[in-house]
Amino acid sequence: MNQTDRIGRVLSPVVTPFNDKLEPDAGRLANHCRWLLANDVGLAVFGTNSEANSLSTGEKIGLLGALVDAGLPPERMMPGTGCCALPDSVELTRAAVGFGCMGVLMLPPFYYKNVSDDGLYRNYAEIIERVGDDRLRIYLYHIPPVAQVPVSLTLIERLLKDYPGIVAGIKDSSGDWNNTRAMLEQFQPHGFDVFAGSETFLLDTVRHGGAGCISATANVNPAAIADLARTWRDEGADEKQAALNAVRGAFEGYVMIPGLKAAIAHFGGDEDWIRVRPPLVSLTPAQRQQLIAGLEDKGFDMPGLQGA
Repeated sequence: MNQTDRIGRVLSPVVTPFNDKLEPDAGRLANHCRWLLANDVGLAVFGTNSEANSLSTGEKIGLLGALVDAGLPPERMMPGTGCCALPDSVELTRAAVGFGCMGVLMLPPFYYKNVSDDGLYRNYAEIIERVGDDRLRIYLYHIPPVAQVPVSLTLIERLLKDYPGIVAGIKDSSGDWNNTRAMLEQFQPHGFDVFAGSETFLLDTVRHGGAGCISATANVNPAAIADLARTWRDEGADEKQAALNAVRGAFEGYVMIPGLKAAIAHFGGDEDWIRVRPPLVSLTPAQRQQLIAGLEDKGFDMPGLQGA
């Protein structure tokens, strides 16, 4: 069984619930993770849409331990462990490996801009050497629209040469299909898994030999996205892709994280899901009403979420 078969073709950067003190709510998080797994979606906890960079290193390690203690399978987890501070990245990555996570999703250190590939290489190499564990599998995270620090093809090539097997893949959230295709053509044949950063590119990615997608809206539309990942060779795949795009389009008129949480709160019947940690703000009541109306007009639902 290869790496993708273990971790899954579709993963969700799982949104993080907060209690009324704006502390992470491990119980609600575990329930949402169970619902995602029941819909064949893996767990990229501490991704962008998890509000990961609004969480402390200690909070992330505590939540990861709570999920494992709650019986969630670490082999279906790809926690985000890339931080601006090298020691934080090392500590989080070492913890994820220790919990038995199948891989980690690693942002480049993103505070300093216009850094060289040499500097980024040193960052990743230091993490790998300091963790010092053959079980480590790193999935690079290329999201230049947000991080503004790209993971170049040249950097990937260098890391693959020096750390084969450990540098296992990438999530490409550039939104540039030409960039994703270049990664697929250059690196996927060598066992390097390329995940699209949105289900919008899922069908194109798997048709070109890619691994799948790691997508924000897998938090709310997991079954349909996972279905396309399984049935992409079948007749009707293009129609399924169009339906996924329509649902994603309903969210793209709003700030994504509060939009996702508004949908979970509504369809799951749990208003506590509305909370986001500053500096983000929740959708206004009017925005929530408009979002839900737009989704329901498309026949959208989240079956099984209530009571999950």
